[in-house]
Amino acid sequence: NLDPDVLQNLATRLKNGEKVTPQTNTENLCFSVIHDVDIIAHCIAGSNTSKKYSRNEIWSLIAYRGAPNWFITFTPGDISHPISLYYAMTKQKIPISVPMKDECRKLLIQNPVAGAQFFHFAVNLFLHHTLGVNSDHLGVYSKTESYYGTIEQ
Repeated sequence: NLDPDVLQNLATRLKNGEKVTPQTNTENLCFSVIHDVDIIAHCIAGSNTSKKYSRNEIWSLIAYRGAPNWFITFTPGDISHPISLYYAMTKQKIPISVPMKDECRKLLIQNPVAGAQFFHFAVNLFLHHTLGVNSDHLGVYSKTESYYGTIEQ
């Protein structure tokens, strides 16, 4: 017997940053539902709960390893990269001449898995060659003690 008005009131108060403590049985039930939704939502990429879990993991890593020395924003450009086009052009060899930008964009829109494969490929190359992760050489900035990656959504 969830009361939608009480749930809406709690949601509004929480959204406004108010510290809300349940006062009634109805509010307790609403908090129970919110908690259950939170447990499920952590598995949904891009949800507020998954972002909250990521922040908690980052703070745990900082507590364990110390503050990071540097941050990197990494944006592989899949529309113009030949390897990305290779993934998008299934069962074809990479042409000598790369298609025009609009055609490249169309190929990748029609095949979003190709963009994901390229992103995975580019990130792994960066980790291996620049940071020295799982390689026999040091990274550009010496030994990489730890790293944390997240995708902005």
